[in-house]
Amino acid sequence: MEKEHHSPKTSYQSQVFSGHVYMFFAFDIGEDINFEAVKQSKDLNISPVNLSKFFKNYHAPLNIELPDHDKSPHCIDAKLHQFGAISITYKVPVSNTFQGLKSQVIAIDEEYQPRSINDALAIYKRILPFTAKPNFFHLRSYYTLIQIDCDKNFNGTQIKDYFGNEIAAILRFETQTLSEHQKREVLTSSVGYFKKDFIIIDTEAAFIYDPQHIELLDFFELGNIQQLELQYFDKLLDKQMTAIYEDKNRKLPILAYFPFIGSHYFDPVGELTKLKVDISVITERLENSIKLVGETYYSEIYDEIVLNLDLENWKQSIEKKFKIIKEVQYDYQNKIDTTREDVLTTLIIILIMIELIVAIIKH
Repeated sequence: MEKEHHSPKTSYQSQVFSGHVYMFFAFDIGEDINFEAVKQSKDLNISPVNLSKFFKNYHAPLNIELPDHDKSPHCIDAKLHQFGAISITYKVPVSNTFQGLKSQVIAIDEEYQPRSINDALAIYKRILPFTAKPNFFHLRSYYTLIQIDCDKNFNGTQIKDYFGNEIAAILRFETQTLSEHQKREVLTSSVGYFKKDFIIIDTEAAFIYDPQHIELLDFFELGNIQQLELQYFDKLLDKQMTAIYEDKNRKLPILAYFPFIGSHYFDPVGELTKLKVDISVITERLENSIKLVGETYYSEIYDEIVLNLDLENWKQSIEKKFKIIKEVQYDYQNKIDTTREDVLTTLIIILIMIELIVAIIKH
């Protein structure tokens, strides 16, 4: 009788792996959080953030304890960011085959989506008195990281070869096997420092098979926060563009056309400058918070995060929309300035005429 042969790829499908699912959530809840007032509050359990060696102590966020931590035992981190954001990180243990992980990761994601909102809302209510222009919530962003503990029997290359189909499906939150094209698209973005390492960073989730994964978590949290703020400013500029369109049909008060006092009623360039400053300050604060000079491996990881979270395209979108708004507002401002000059000239002529009439009457 002929013996049945199984490929290593088939025989390892029943292998159980352990690890964790990390979920990074970020909420934009206001224009600014008064950190000094937060620190002085006796109702909040606040502590400074222990930053890794790759981050500058530059406008560092504050750790805050969840009001109902017992209801979210897998919450390992909650932070306040001075520019009006809350970030929460969850760490959920998993132990399953790669085939089983496909449905388990989806179930965890579905459970923690609403839980993150409830936890963020609990924090928001506590910091409401210290938040400028509060609103829960303007926008939300989130990112998932699947971390698998290293097994001495499998190096990174073997994990990719044996379980590539399952990993690609997990990262796209699918239970069915992806097409070859989709699979290649996901797996080609893999990186690793040693042969035993295997890291894939995709658009909505990442897979990490690396014993030093703890050092990478902050990069994913930062990328998620950057995406949140860039989306917020992009949406803000959309509103500005809509407002410009509506302004074409809006009648300004007559005083807006008067020199010296008109800018009090209508000053589009001044408003635009303030918006530009706000965007520049926060984006620069986020970009300058990281230092990776001489760290080739970590720079590559961070570059992959920036690429897959589409951060550069968000920046370009913001710049493009800002340029359009700037051109329209400057054109509109020039028209208003011309009208103000005409009004000023007319007033001067009227004053001269009055002086002439008065002089004639006196004579």
